[in-house]
Amino acid sequence: MNMRKNIPVDFSNVEIRDSFWSPRLDTNRKNTIPTVYAWSEKTGRIDAWKWKPGMKNKPHHFWDSDVAKWIEAAAYSLEKNPDKNLERQIDHVVDLMGAAQLKDGYLNSFYIKLHPKKRWTNLRDMHELYCAGHLIEGAVAYFTATGKRKFLDIMLKYVDHISRTFGRKPGQKRGYCGHEEVELALLKLYNLTGDKKHLELAEYFINERGQKPNYFSIEAKKRGDTGHWAFFGGKENYDYYQAEKPVRQLDEALGHAVRAGYLYSAMASLAAETNDKALFETCKRLFDNILSKKMYITGGIGSKKHGEAFSYEYDLQNETAYAETCAAISLVFFSYRMLQLEQKSVYADVMERALYNGVMSGVSLDGKAFFYSNPLSAYPHPGNMLEEHVKPERQKWFGCSCCPSNVARLLASLGSYIYMKGEDEIRVNLFISSSASIDIKGNPVLVSQKTNYPWDGSVSLEVSPQTPAEFKVCVRIPGWCRKYSIKVKGANIKFSIVNGYAIIKRKWSSGEKIEINFEMPATLVEADPRLRHDCGKVAIQRGPIVYCAEEADNGKHLYDVAIDVTHPGFVVNSDNSILKGAVAIVANACRRKDAGWKGQLYRPCESKLEKFRLKAIPYFIWANRKPGEMAVWLNRG
Repeated sequence: MNMRKNIPVDFSNVEIRDSFWSPRLDTNRKNTIPTVYAWSEKTGRIDAWKWKPGMKNKPHHFWDSDVAKWIEAAAYSLEKNPDKNLERQIDHVVDLMGAAQLKDGYLNSFYIKLHPKKRWTNLRDMHELYCAGHLIEGAVAYFTATGKRKFLDIMLKYVDHISRTFGRKPGQKRGYCGHEEVELALLKLYNLTGDKKHLELAEYFINERGQKPNYFSIEAKKRGDTGHWAFFGGKENYDYYQAEKPVRQLDEALGHAVRAGYLYSAMASLAAETNDKALFETCKRLFDNILSKKMYITGGIGSKKHGEAFSYEYDLQNETAYAETCAAISLVFFSYRMLQLEQKSVYADVMERALYNGVMSGVSLDGKAFFYSNPLSAYPHPGNMLEEHVKPERQKWFGCSCCPSNVARLLASLGSYIYMKGEDEIRVNLFISSSASIDIKGNPVLVSQKTNYPWDGSVSLEVSPQTPAEFKVCVRIPGWCRKYSIKVKGANIKFSIVNGYAIIKRKWSSGEKIEINFEMPATLVEADPRLRHDCGKVAIQRGPIVYCAEEADNGKHLYDVAIDVTHPGFVVNSDNSILKGAVAIVANACRRKDAGWKGQLYRPCESKLEKFRLKAIPYFIWANRKPGEMAVWLNRG
């Protein structure tokens, strides 16, 4: 059995020229990546490797990961847009790391500078392997972009040290990281080098996780430390770290949402590499659990502020939703890898939902301010704005600033998520104006896509094989779409629908066009009755875009607004005032009049309703104007 039927078309072979995404990618390159570097420099993250006692900005135990993600984002940017200054910045950081690396290969600024005798003594809390993972991914990306080996060689030396330190051989530690990430990185390193020792180390970290006796308990006892997160209600519980039991026994998404998403992504990648059906089935159970019981309509995951974690099933509160930007990114990663294993449109649907809503909301339109958490309702009162991570307005930076560089690296590599290929098929997962060179059985095929998606449902695909040949073009039918049409060369054709993809099999000649039209009406969405926070409420969605109401357009007391669900009277308008090319939606709504309230908190129900036209904007755009109230879910009128 070989589960890996489709592989992504790497972004290096994809050119994006899209009215929606190209400006966002330009902003990412020109503003976000430089902003992350500037703040990393200002806060001491860049200089952590040369820090000495007496200097300000003492290194923190996860700072290395922030810089590593910036390097990864910058490397992806370099691959498409060469920039000598950016390259010099990366080389400067790499030189600092090279000078700091210990002779045995160890590389972590926090431990080298502050606690050299305590390294690898607290895997549960201290992020050493997590930082190593992001450094590995940065090194792989930079080598791929430039061919420069210095950073890669530094990390290969570090990985050799990690391989000697961890495992099941005598004298090795049978540990694994409290914050998963190194597993994904090692699989990327294996794909680059072909060296099976990297695959085997990733496999070890995944398979050792949750084995009994639990390693976190063993190391904590050695330290004489019970820790902060390991105990709930007086009972050891390692669900927070996805380490309560071996990974193949997992059946519910629990614990820290980002860590979980990274682990599940690595599990799916490992299943693909090793044809591990049991691991794949576990991934399917976990994905289904998230999709059916633990995912916000925006693609956000992780509803609890405490622990940045998944809550119990159907517990998706709105105003206090955590929905960390990094968690939405981890869901994109997980969906993307599941789509490679099983060609079902549901994975691409979730990837798209998270990308357009839960991820893009995490960065301002100018690319210089960020959300850590992404609530679905906001009431900007001083009592709700005590912590930077949950303020209903984007921040320039955070003490724990994992999200800005994470958004930057995802956007810089966006092209990799659009197309996949199999032995005799091209698969179109996302609708983004672009061109891609795809090899099918040794025959180069140029695919050109033109669309104004997500504002419009018309998509044109031109298929141009170098030599006429028979193969399949598989086009995703989005889960939100109820009516669509597909034509080839202007004529209706026969096609089959398999797992949510329209399969068009024919002998293709150069320049043949597929014309697709997805009808894209504004739609009212309701939630499962078990989502108690959304009962009696509706949300507006059009295409893949989830909408919200903001105070700037609709005044205060949005929690008192009701949409006329019988006659919503939707009008879809272009609105360049919020974003060039964006679409706003106007709907019939009502709210209670304020008149007559004279200091009493309660009174007999006698308020009169006033009708008005509510304006809804794409959720990802909210909080780019004056801070104010916001709501995705509105009362049902």
